[in-house]
Amino acid sequence: QVQLVESGGGLVQTGGSLRLSCAASRSIFSINAMGWYRQTPGKQRELVAAFMSGGRTNYADSVKGRFTISRDNAKNTVYLQMNSLKPEDTAVYYCNARTLAPQDYWGQGTQVTVSS
Repeated sequence: QVQLVESGGGLVQTGGSLRLSCAASRSIFSINAMGWYRQTPGKQRELVAAFMSGGRTNYADSVKGRFTISRDNAKNTVYLQMNSLKPEDTAVYYCNARTLAPQDYWGQGTQVTVSS
């Protein structure tokens, strides 16, 4: 059963924008936090942006001022608006949901490629 479904990746030029979406199934019990991570070959997976407990947001220093995380509670969906994209943003982006158990759920990954 697919429980986190991602969409919105693609190929853009430097300075362009993309918006990623991640829809969480209602079958995931007691989600405490949701966010976005990214990974490139030879690099560890890193946090990009997240909603923490209490609604606090957390951003990687490299994306502050360019990326914005948002959510639609009615749709159980989290978004990542990515502006002023740079080649170093190229990565596979993964949606994450953490429950109170705690247990982690991951989306399938969506490729973001930024050309020079």
